[in-house]
Amino acid sequence: MILLLSGSLRAGSTNEALLRTAREVAVETGTRALVYDGLGRLPHFNPDDDREPLPAAVAGMRAALDAADAVLICTPEYAGTLPGAFKNLLDWTVGGTEICGKPVAWVNVAAPGRGEGAEATLRTVLGYTGAAVVEAACVRVPVGHGDVGEDGVVADPEIRRRVGDALRLLVAAGAGEA
Repeated sequence: MILLLSGSLRAGSTNEALLRTAREVAVETGTRALVYDGLGRLPHFNPDDDREPLPAAVAGMRAALDAADAVLICTPEYAGTLPGAFKNLLDWTVGGTEICGKPVAWVNVAAPGRGEGAEATLRTVLGYTGAAVVEAACVRVPVGHGDVGEDGVVADPEIRRRVGDALRLLVAAGAGEA
C-alpha cells in the first residue's frame, strides 16, 4: 500500500487533486493507495509529548505510515519552504521509526521555477527521518487549477501517465526491485 501525504490544508488544492489522481491511477494498476487526511488534526509538535501514550492523531498518523509499503508526498511551498502544518507532521515522524528505510518520493505540482525550497527542505527533513528517497520517482508534474475536474481529479492522460510512472517506481522500490 502506498500512503499519499498532502502538505496542503487548502480546499481545492492542486496538491490534493494530484494525490486523488494518484489514488485512481494506483487502483487502475492494481496497487492500493490511501490518502492520509489527518494533517489538520495533528497537535503542534512538542518533544515532551513524543512518548507513549502518543496523542491519538499522532498515533494514527504513525500507524498509517507503518502500514504503508511506500509514501508519495505532494506539498506546496510557502515562504520558500514547507508549509508549517506539513513540517509539523514530519517533525512527529523524527522520534518514530515508521518511515525509516521506507521508500519515499514526491511530486511537485508547482509551475516551473517554483517549489524548489519545499523540495530542498523535504529532502533535508526526510534525511533526518531515515526515509529512503527514491530519486527517480521525485518528479515535477505541473498541475494548474484548470487541470482539475469537478470531481477533484486530473483527467489529462500525460499527467496521469507521469504519476503512474512515479507510482511504479515507488512500488518497485518497496518490493526491493529499484
